[in-house]
Amino acid sequence: MIPGVARVLLLLPTGTYKAPDFLEAARRLDVDVVVASETAQTLAGAMGDRALVVDLADPEASAAAISALAARHPLDAVVGVDDQGVMIAALAGKHLGLPANPPEAVARTRNKAAMRAALAEADGSRHPGPPATGTSDAAGILRQPAFRVVSRGGDVVAAAEAIGWPVVVKPVSLSASRGVIRADDPAAAEAAAARVWAILDEDCHPDDEPILVEAYVPGEEVAVEGLLREGRLEVLAVFDKPDPLTGPYFEETIYVTPSRLPEPVQAEIARSVAGAARAIGLTEGPVHAELRIDPEGRPWILELAARTIGGLCARTLRFAAGVTLEELVLRHALSLPLDARRETMAAGVMMLPIASPGRLVAVHGQDEARAVPGITALDLSIPPGGEVRPLPEGDRYLGFLFARAPTPAAVEEALRSAHSHLEVEIVPATA
Repeated sequence: MIPGVARVLLLLPTGTYKAPDFLEAARRLDVDVVVASETAQTLAGAMGDRALVVDLADPEASAAAISALAARHPLDAVVGVDDQGVMIAALAGKHLGLPANPPEAVARTRNKAAMRAALAEADGSRHPGPPATGTSDAAGILRQPAFRVVSRGGDVVAAAEAIGWPVVVKPVSLSASRGVIRADDPAAAEAAAARVWAILDEDCHPDDEPILVEAYVPGEEVAVEGLLREGRLEVLAVFDKPDPLTGPYFEETIYVTPSRLPEPVQAEIARSVAGAARAIGLTEGPVHAELRIDPEGRPWILELAARTIGGLCARTLRFAAGVTLEELVLRHALSLPLDARRETMAAGVMMLPIASPGRLVAVHGQDEARAVPGITALDLSIPPGGEVRPLPEGDRYLGFLFARAPTPAAVEEALRSAHSHLEVEIVPATA
């Protein structure tokens, strides 16, 4: 390491969408980068000897390997860019004395049952049954759905009936709406549970991993991007999700920022996310939250993750002087000056939905979609010939459409217009 040059280790799983953008942010900051991932082949081409092979499924061993590397070549920051790396980053930060989230807090974000229990305890309700919540502190209300944790072989129907129909059945450990299924009656609940456990089995999760049954909260859904600094939350963006997410599956499509919700509702959203972060114990770095806004305008916490927004969606965000979200995260991790004011232009992204399972033949109409006024990019993430799987089993997006315009409404219109030009050709996988 050149004297005076900061050195950051990035945990970049092989399947992450975010590697190019984080590496580009590090290049702009002129910092020295070490990449940690699970395969040597992936690392060798990109980083040469500035690479570390780690077992992402073994956070303690991975953190020890990072600490050993830091003993030879000191590190100024360790950043986990996706869910698979955030626990390792927290443990390594603790070992190295770097500003980081407490590992036990990050563990709660990686287990939805533990997260729900922490939120329930914070609002004074140690019993998860009541659908309403109390106050987290004088600053605002902390609400979450009523929930039950169900072990394999347990009575999903009894859990659902204790909460009240409809319910949402979900795994405790997956993200991006994978395995999340609405059930309106006993037969649907049993079918949903069987499907969720099949997904977990396919991914080789432990046999004793439970699932979560929670109340379905009607209303609009929003996403919040934030940055914690010494426990204080700065909201970077609130995204509206204008497409209804009513189930039975919850495939996300359009995100648009700034939000069109009334300012008092957005203020309550910010207070809810800050309260949830405190309840979980997060103190440093990016947070991504998902909330429902009920018909009375009250926010309910659905998810909170100790990472940035998923996929390529961070490309919608630009801050003062054109700084990207990835650069903002690295500046915070390295204790560099940062200005988190978002640009005034409205922006949005559409995660291209997958209609059916099979093999992708082609996406037609790309030139026409890119020519729509306001569209800034169309990035496909699955190549022709690649397997495509819709939710709840699927774990990859087909691609991303990006737009910028003077108003959120114009952004939404551009995304919908561009999408109407796309024709996705999929054939059965056996064909």
